[in-house]
Amino acid sequence: MDKKEDVYRTVTKPSPEILYKDRKSKFYAAVYPIATEDDVKPIVEELRKKHHTANHVCYAWQLGTDNPVYRANDDGEPNNSAGMPIYGQIQSFDVTNVLITVTRIFGGTKLGVGGLIQAYKTAAQMALESAQIVQKTLKAELHLKFEYPMMDLVMRTIKQKDLDMVSQKMELDCELVVAVRLSESEETFQLFDEMHGVDVKMTV
Repeated sequence: MDKKEDVYRTVTKPSPEILYKDRKSKFYAAVYPIATEDDVKPIVEELRKKHHTANHVCYAWQLGTDNPVYRANDDGEPNNSAGMPIYGQIQSFDVTNVLITVTRIFGGTKLGVGGLIQAYKTAAQMALESAQIVQKTLKAELHLKFEYPMMDLVMRTIKQKDLDMVSQKMELDCELVVAVRLSESEETFQLFDEMHGVDVKMTV
């Protein structure tokens, strides 16, 4: 794995809610960070309460980096006229672990399928443009167990490799958990594995 493959783009906090108007219909859009599919429903329910006159709360989300999973929901709009245009913007901005919602309040004029696709796409794009997109690195965790005399060597290696300390328990038997970027995890695992007296396990 090279270094390009262990970074991804996401948001760490919800974006401001933006408003896009088309022929008196109002489209309120926002981007949210999500960690699991279970995060989606409470956000959508909250939006239904907030915009209680809304006809549709359409959305799309994506989770994961290697084999991402996604869903697109039209919430009663014509098939593929809302959820998929929103999802298209997730792909276009190359973000993951995000939910984008677009809440529509009907203005009395039908937009037609083409008009809807354009409106949902534009609203999702505007929300992503207002979001703070950050780059994150995928990491693996190394669980190290060793006796106290090995401490110096282990700590020196952690410092040299610039590893993040996740947790530590320093007693007669020491236990450390360190985080290492995924592209360097095999090589770092090898390093500790070759140290006599150090037991190492990796979790991704």
